[in-house]
Amino acid sequence: MQDCNLNFIEVNEDIIKCVKCTRLVEYIKNIESKKVKRYRNLNYWSKPVSGFGDIDAELMIIGLAPAAHGGNRTGRMFTGDSSGDWLIKALYEFNLCNQSYSHHLNDGLILRNVYITSIVKCCPPKNKPLPEEVNNCEEHLRKELGLLAKSCKVFLTLGKLAFDQFCNIYEIRKLKFKHGLIYRIDADKVLMSSYHPSRQNTNTGKLTWEMWINIFREIMHNFL
Repeated sequence: MQDCNLNFIEVNEDIIKCVKCTRLVEYIKNIESKKVKRYRNLNYWSKPVSGFGDIDAELMIIGLAPAAHGGNRTGRMFTGDSSGDWLIKALYEFNLCNQSYSHHLNDGLILRNVYITSIVKCCPPKNKPLPEEVNNCEEHLRKELGLLAKSCKVFLTLGKLAFDQFCNIYEIRKLKFKHGLIYRIDADKVLMSSYHPSRQNTNTGKLTWEMWINIFREIMHNFL
């Protein structure tokens, strides 16, 4: 992955303005009309959601997409939903952010040595983007990876789709997703994979807190 000449402001502006996927553009606009009761008085972001965090990060966390009533509502990945609760709490335990919660865009959260993004920038119906939607978003992720090419040491992918897309971009062949996988990309860069901290995984016990926190122990003790 080569470094690129763009900066984060330009990349994020391009992400927010993107309208390539008609299905997703329509869907994220319609979500607000079907607000859950607890958010009925709030305005929704309802646009593509860019990455955020430390622009010199050594750890890049790559999720699937903004949650319908999380990032799509708040305008920030892993903010205002249960997946974000798990992620930010884990980061806080290892001093990778300044607080243990991520509720809204202006809640004061500061990431330390971490950048968070996703393979798809708009919330997809049922959390299942179509292959062409993943492909349409690939250029955005490539640019983010390029901007962090010099500093990043660990790429943590959350879920199989994020793992597969990262492997596709880095042209890593025949590597199969599993929780806790560690794959050395080169002398100073590592790919790690984890189950996504979605309710589907955490409520069923597929991903326990100990399994989740062990991912970050591994990263901090061996790679950062």
